[in-house]
Amino acid sequence: MFSSLLKLKPRDVPVNVALRNSVCVVLPLALGVATDHVGIGLGIASGAMNTMSQDQPGPYRARMQSMLLTAFAAGLSGFVGGVLGAYSVPMVIAALIWGIGGGMFVAIGPNAGRAGLTCMIMLLILGSTAQPMRSAFSAGLLVFAGGVLQMLFSLAAWPLHRYGPERNVLARVYRELAAVVHRPFNTSRHNLVPPVTQALLDAEQLLHGQFCASGAAMDGFRVLARIIERIRLGLFAIGDVIATLPDHAVNESAQADAGAQARQALLQLRECTARVLDALGDALQRSTDARAASDATEGFKTAQRILEGLSADGDEALQRKLTLALTLAQALGGQLRAAIRNVDLAGSRGELRSEEIEADLPVMLRSSNPFATLRANFHLRSVALRHALRCGACMALAVAGERFLGMPHGFWIPMTAAIVLKPDFAGTFNFGLLRVVGTLAGLLLTSVMVQYAFGNVWVQLVLLGALCMGFRLLTTMNYALGVTMLTGEIVILLSFYGISPGETMFDRGIATVIGSALALVAYVVWPTWERPRLALANMVDAYRIYFRAVFDDDDHARHEARIAARISRTNALASVERLRGEPRAGHKRIALAEGVLANANRFVRACMALEAVLHDNAARPAWAHVNVFVACVNDQLIAIGESLRHEHPVQTQNLRQCERALAGALAGITEGSQRTVAIALGDVCDRLTDSTNTLAYLLNETSD
Repeated sequence: MFSSLLKLKPRDVPVNVALRNSVCVVLPLALGVATDHVGIGLGIASGAMNTMSQDQPGPYRARMQSMLLTAFAAGLSGFVGGVLGAYSVPMVIAALIWGIGGGMFVAIGPNAGRAGLTCMIMLLILGSTAQPMRSAFSAGLLVFAGGVLQMLFSLAAWPLHRYGPERNVLARVYRELAAVVHRPFNTSRHNLVPPVTQALLDAEQLLHGQFCASGAAMDGFRVLARIIERIRLGLFAIGDVIATLPDHAVNESAQADAGAQARQALLQLRECTARVLDALGDALQRSTDARAASDATEGFKTAQRILEGLSADGDEALQRKLTLALTLAQALGGQLRAAIRNVDLAGSRGELRSEEIEADLPVMLRSSNPFATLRANFHLRSVALRHALRCGACMALAVAGERFLGMPHGFWIPMTAAIVLKPDFAGTFNFGLLRVVGTLAGLLLTSVMVQYAFGNVWVQLVLLGALCMGFRLLTTMNYALGVTMLTGEIVILLSFYGISPGETMFDRGIATVIGSALALVAYVVWPTWERPRLALANMVDAYRIYFRAVFDDDDHARHEARIAARISRTNALASVERLRGEPRAGHKRIALAEGVLANANRFVRACMALEAVLHDNAARPAWAHVNVFVACVNDQLIAIGESLRHEHPVQTQNLRQCERALAGALAGITEGSQRTVAIALGDVCDRLTDSTNTLAYLLNETSD
């Protein structure tokens, strides 16, 4: 539970984004100071600070809508808080409503959740002091103006880099896959969870999501995304072959030497592929042609010629591996050539070169309607609704308590409770501790600096900009560091408002501790414990659908099944990670979840290897036996999913008998192309059977 508090995650906010966000906060305040309109500058700076978290990667239209709606909601919340601030009972009711409404936004997604939190904070801050209607309206309008300013800065690059987000996300996928392949091949590491999953999901959402652009250039980007899918599958399949070949000749026979040569050729082929992917990533990032990638394919061709010249006379098993390796290498080479061709046709330059290019792609994947998502979460089994009710109750109780007791700067209590409360226990626990540590550190350091060291107003503005950048860059790396920066920002802004940092430091520190404790108590009183078995069952179901789709000719269905499988795996991994942070997790629950993840990963990697072969071959050997085997695996996976959901033993199928019957039918196939597919089918079906049976064994052992 405590180990994650000290972890530093990778930074995911670019420096240029943090810089423009900081300028939007500091610039209006600096102009306000220079023109003696500090109040106006503070209002705009506050709005810009509240909206900058919505400046996320993605299509410009999506970014514009998200930031504009957040700015409007924050301004409206500030207006309501300013109007009701003089009345305790209406303010408590408003806190309850805003807490429930803002808490429900987590069901839509992380960006919506941040927007909901922003609205809660603005209601509490502007509601902390009584204001007349006109002043409250002006304050809300200034907050909205600050959000609009932040949005305009975020969209400023659009005329110069129209397809910048699309190029960047694809370049990231190509480079991440290249980095994985560059590493020395390791059999144990090769069997881990497939890499670059999150990068592919980000690309899918950007290129097919609700706010994606259209036109020939976008078609080119989508084609490149589909090609990298094929390259990834081919590399995994080649890795499976490498894992079965000797790394050196174990004796002096020609067959053993052919196996070692094939392994070296495949490793060389992988390395050349990584260089091509790196060059393609650079070409996408810089919007240049793919000449460097084309030059890098020479080594690939050399390795492929070595494979073409190898044979293993007398060793039928090795010959099957060599045949499969050559087939996979030829398919991978074709995908690399297609990627090189399409890089030149993607983006604005591609539009100018060929405005009539069209790509045969599946229907765009659209995000589900947010209102439908919210309606679906209006039941007490929903994590989002339980979180929303906890949030609303805490905010209402905190507002009522601090007003009844007349605590100075008491609005920090409900504000801290709203920030700390998360839908899961581990998140609330970690955020609570990190919030307290970060707030106390920020209060102490910044208050001392502003009160005693940096009396000059312009130096304080420079410090505000540095803290703002630090907040944007460090929050996702470590929440305590981010909160330290954020607290420093608030201290400086309040000092411009006329509130002395030194005089209020102790009160705000106490309020932060009380707010964090309130959030933790609320979670203990009405907890929502993690249920990883449900997430794992959904993952098994998604893998089953993908497994069935691999054997179909519907490319659209296969593409959607692949995306759904990735999302379900990401959700399952996140659920297991949250389980680790619970005090009641238990070793057996964690061990079972990890075992299911590991064997489900073996299953889906086998499916990926099979897809890499079937996609590039029209041959369908022993298809009647294949259909029987597929039906048997499908039934077994259905039983495994039901066992995970309802915690009862798995009703096992005689899966190994089906696999042996299929293997016998495949062994009699000798024709060229059908023989290649039969070899791959035989190997993969054995792996599918082993991983599926192991899943059933794990669940039955746990049930006992």
